Amino acid sequence: MVARPALRRAIPSTLRSTSSKLLQPVSRSFSTTLQTQNQNKPNNSVPEYAIPDPARPTHFGFETVTEAEKRERVAGVFTSVAESYDRMNDLMSFGWHRVWKDHFVSSLNPGFSPLTSSSDPRAPQHILDIAGGTGDIAFRMLHTAHILNGNPDVRVTISDINPAMLTVGKQRSASLPASQQAALSFLEANAEDLTQTKPLGANQVGYSPTTGVPDESVDLYTVAFGIRNFSNIPAALREAYRVLKPGGVFACLEFSKADKHPLFNSIYKQWSFSAIPLIGQLVAGDRDSYQYLVESIERFPSQEDFRDMIVDAGFVVGGRGYEDLTGGVAAIHKGMKPRRK
Repeated sequence: MVARPALRRAIPSTLRSTSSKLLQPVSRSFSTTLQTQNQNKPNNSVPEYAIPDPARPTHFGFETVTEAEKRERVAGVFTSVAESYDRMNDLMSFGWHRVWKDHFVSSLNPGFSPLTSSSDPRAPQHILDIAGGTGDIAFRMLHTAHILNGNPDVRVTISDINPAMLTVGKQRSASLPASQQAALSFLEANAEDLTQTKPLGANQVGYSPTTGVPDESVDLYTVAFGIRNFSNIPAALREAYRVLKPGGVFACLEFSKADKHPLFNSIYKQWSFSAIPLIGQLVAGDRDSYQYLVESIERFPSQEDFRDMIVDAGFVVGGRGYEDLTGGVAAIHKGMKPRRK
């Protein structure tokens, strides 16, 4: 059987396999006792489009490039904007990215898990924050877990493919309380293949360049405003599934589609394509990077299409599978790796 039309729209034709399972998103809330249909584990046969291929065509903004070229060019963009990353997000979201991030972390409530198999809802947690170089999400996670939920046994690994972004995050982490600094680690890695990693610094417990991130070692996998820049999103989703423990949660915050509000969407797109690259040129002296970032938002799948990609990777989703923010300018997606029966 062929994939659902939504999934086929979300995956470029060059990435589609000739056959895949019929997807059935589950419309129910997260639970430790979910009874699922065909998604207790992903298909052991990984579809061709979910296997990274350096020569496979993909997109860099509105350009067609290979996966390898996109990886290199995205690295160049984020090396260029590393020092001004927060300012960049301020420009692209009118400052709303800070509100969205606060809500994202609050909705995950790190450090408190009432559905844990342990008798203590404040059991230890390992959070892997992908594409989290500057630490915005990780620092919020640690504050919520350690301070608000009183759980010092939560540790966060910040992973990013770009060492320049990680360096900025490492520098910023110096302002955190000592206990939170001790619970934080930095990892240079490609989200599409977390079996090969490079720790940033000497005290990186649990990883080595040969073992990478182990199977079923992570309680919560987060990625905020990063996944649209990946060369192969289906591959990254399957890596997220691999490293999460059964019952673990994949959570993504990303720019999305405001198509349900045509007038607002028209104004937002006009601002994005005309003003943001110009401001990038005036403020950061880098029009091209900001032009790419605007185009990357336009090329990212719709909320429904991305949800279907998450389900295709083996996750269970609750309700419609996403939450729109500010009319759909951004959206939160969550999926749970099913527990074993």
